[in-house]
Amino acid sequence: MAKYVKREMNDLDGSGVNRAYYQMKVYRNVDFDEFVDRCTRHGAMQRSAVVGVLAHVAHELALTLADGYSVSIDGLGTFATRLGVREDKEQDGFGADEQKRNAASIEVRGVSFRADSSLVSDVNDHCRLEAGGARRLHRSPFTLEERTELARQYLDEHTLMRTGDYAQLTGLSRTMASLELRQLCSAPDSGITSRGRKSSKVYIRS
Repeated sequence: MAKYVKREMNDLDGSGVNRAYYQMKVYRNVDFDEFVDRCTRHGAMQRSAVVGVLAHVAHELALTLADGYSVSIDGLGTFATRLGVREDKEQDGFGADEQKRNAASIEVRGVSFRADSSLVSDVNDHCRLEAGGARRLHRSPFTLEERTELARQYLDEHTLMRTGDYAQLTGLSRTMASLELRQLCSAPDSGITSRGRKSSKVYIRS
């Protein structure tokens, strides 16, 4: 039987009320071999046939996406590519004097998937849930203004600051620290900006 976890969400609309959202508790990952075993456990198909079909579908899916198409598979969902600038290249802008990225600078950075409504319905029909506990947010003992000042003081004493540093300073979770740092960087009077991307992103004095 599957379990759900009730998690606390920060007040995002200024109502002063932290709302709850629900998340499936994932016990572990089912790998390819175990999934194939599940597909063949009732004897409907031979293992070699299932492996062959899945391998062929994955290969043809990659080729079709690479040709610039999205792919919809009935009962499963729709696949589409996500493009981005290569890690060693800077993001381009739209200004007249901005350096333009060429095709060699752009690459496929991921494949998005949107589940078919029939798959969602089928999962829901087979799912029997029970409560798996609740998780509260990490609460900071400091106000936003105090946390901002702590970040400024840290950057006055250090060359740069990472998300983990800010989380440790303020008592926020890493997720909330990352979101709040993004907000601080967008505020012109915060005195904080960022450089780098993703795992290499750091925060400095502006």
